Amino acid sequence: MRYFVELSYNGTSYHGWQKQPNAITIQEVLESSLSTLLSSKTEVFGAGRTDAGVHAKQIIAHFNHEASLDADRLVYKLNAILPAEIAVKKISRVHENAHARFDAISRSYEYIVTLSKDPFKIKRAYYIKKDLDINLMNKGAKLLLNYTNFKCFSKSKTDVKTYNCTITEAKWERKEDVLIFSISANRFLRNMVRAIVGTLIEIGENKLSIDDLIRIIKSEDRGEAGYSVPAHGLYLTKVQYPITIYSI
Repeated sequence: MRYFVELSYNGTSYHGWQKQPNAITIQEVLESSLSTLLSSKTEVFGAGRTDAGVHAKQIIAHFNHEASLDADRLVYKLNAILPAEIAVKKISRVHENAHARFDAISRSYEYIVTLSKDPFKIKRAYYIKKDLDINLMNKGAKLLLNYTNFKCFSKSKTDVKTYNCTITEAKWERKEDVLIFSISANRFLRNMVRAIVGTLIEIGENKLSIDDLIRIIKSEDRGEAGYSVPAHGLYLTKVQYPITIYSI
């Protein structure tokens, strides 16, 4: 039987989602906890591979178990043994072939920028000392929806079949001294959101123009785009699936 587990985490102390040698990751910790509670080795497959320091307000993973589970009780037990930085919200039975990564139809991220020094946002938001032109940044964000090839924002030497992504939302909002960038797409390339944010910030600083952004996208060259902002301001906020996955 296959189950989806919905969880959130503060990624500050973790080397991202995916298991790797000599580093503590979210996937490793979740697999270990599930294996302990289910008394059998349990592999977990996530909806995405967040980098070291990136947070998730919502991420979905799937795992298999041969017996029917009391989902609510398992949520309670998992939260009792998982570290404080990781919280399980829900476990749901899904179709046997449902896949947390490949069946996702939309993913959403937020990037948080603080314009004032705030000790409570350390490792939770990116501090920029100067003010930014949010109107220009929103013009650049809106322009992204006109394109599909985002190779210029992808990490170099990334092994993917296509650099095409369909962005359905990209916008900046200001709440007092905090800027929030929201973006949704059917898929994202590695480092894509952080590179987009860095490029839009350079537009907000008047270091780049809207015409420069068009040139950068058409160049398909990562070296032409802006810098990658730090990971600690990035949050995976939502992963969506077809409703039919849950119809069993």
